[in-house]
Amino acid sequence: MKDFLDDDFLLETEPARELFHGYAEDLPIFDFHSHLPAEQIAKNTRFRNLAQIWLHGDHYKWRIMRSNGIGEEYCTGEAPDYEKFLAWARTVPYAIGNPVYHWTHLELKSHFGIRGRILCPDTAEEIWKECNALLSTDEFRARGILERMKVRVLCTTDDPADSLEHHIALAAEEGFGVRVLPAFRPDRVMAVGAGKGYASYLKKLEAAADLEISSFSALKEALAKRHLFFHRNGCRVSDSAVDTPAFAEASGAELEKIFLKGLRGGNVDAREEAKYRTALLLYLGRMNAERNWTMQLHLGALRNVNSSRFAGIGPDSGFDAMGDAPLAVPAAWLLDALERENSLPKTILYVINPSANDRTGALIGCFQNSSRPGRIQFGPAWWFNDTKEGIAKHISALAGLGLLSKFVGMTTDSRSFLSFPRHEYFRRILCNIIGGWAEKGELPGDIPFLGGIVRDICYTNAEKYFSF
Repeated sequence: MKDFLDDDFLLETEPARELFHGYAEDLPIFDFHSHLPAEQIAKNTRFRNLAQIWLHGDHYKWRIMRSNGIGEEYCTGEAPDYEKFLAWARTVPYAIGNPVYHWTHLELKSHFGIRGRILCPDTAEEIWKECNALLSTDEFRARGILERMKVRVLCTTDDPADSLEHHIALAAEEGFGVRVLPAFRPDRVMAVGAGKGYASYLKKLEAAADLEISSFSALKEALAKRHLFFHRNGCRVSDSAVDTPAFAEASGAELEKIFLKGLRGGNVDAREEAKYRTALLLYLGRMNAERNWTMQLHLGALRNVNSSRFAGIGPDSGFDAMGDAPLAVPAAWLLDALERENSLPKTILYVINPSANDRTGALIGCFQNSSRPGRIQFGPAWWFNDTKEGIAKHISALAGLGLLSKFVGMTTDSRSFLSFPRHEYFRRILCNIIGGWAEKGELPGDIPFLGGIVRDICYTNAEKYFSF
């Protein structure tokens, strides 16, 4: 029986071990989709304790704690931090098979040097004290964590109305080795069915764009101004959550009517919302192509399904699930509409339901061209798919239907500064798969060549793909 989380964790063959230790293990990190707050990086936040950096805002952990019968006061509630941590320690031993079990111990090992101990009630107090002692040092402030994890590029997630003041401050500094760049996330712009909240949001966008938004045409003008502002401050990536993919074209007159209905808090139906979102995605795609940005589309989440918890706690709290709405047809129509205009930007499609893996792997091949290798990407295994099995299924679909060798690799998609070992987790799984193919004679045993592909997937492809 192997030791848990030893140096060859998840590496089942000698070629896999050679690929990981020789090519992937020490690579820097290019994290092109993250939810880390730029403010905490700019201010070089010192975290009070392990609960603050590890449990606050982590809906992955909250879901598991609830499944273990832990009360909400220990998840999103007002329980003291140490009690929240003890509740997590009571849960971890029962999370076997869940990637969070692996991530938890990889993070304790990678950040704090804790090996050979499982987080549980018996070890909780000593782990709490050891980690808190390190978190009190300058090395474990926000920037120190990023630098020790060898993060080279980090993209945050930013609303078009954001001032980007923290990004601007970081860009003006010298000596910090991480490029922290914004990503343009216009989800609230597209939420025309949000009732009175839509008009309230547009007031914020008006102030940011210094432009009255009283029509759909004016909204597009405001978006164009903010897109240019983001571009001038280093942004080269947009990101949209398309929970229910639909493609529905509309006339300018229709869009103006839908806009006014949304502005007045009226009842915008699903068909109208689809037309509105389609028009904005096409407009955004054209701007992205013009400025050589990458368009990221996160497809198919089923959000806030527990309406009473959503009402009491709010979004991004662990009450989302996989949707099962069709996505291949509307996604194809969107890409094709932009391609017909010669306005299809570099695009990354993320799918939350693994049943769509093969359809997505096939779809991206329809829009590749000579402008760059892997112009259209099947985004990394996302959210409910970043499990050991989910990552393997994603890699298999991409390899079988396209070019795995041109894949831009993993992201954390996280709100936690401790989440960067997820890149190690992905790299180990990737090396195990490619090494396994070599071990079985399904690939030539040319380790230097395969190692070059591993290096590309884990870092170099992203560095070349994004125009940073």
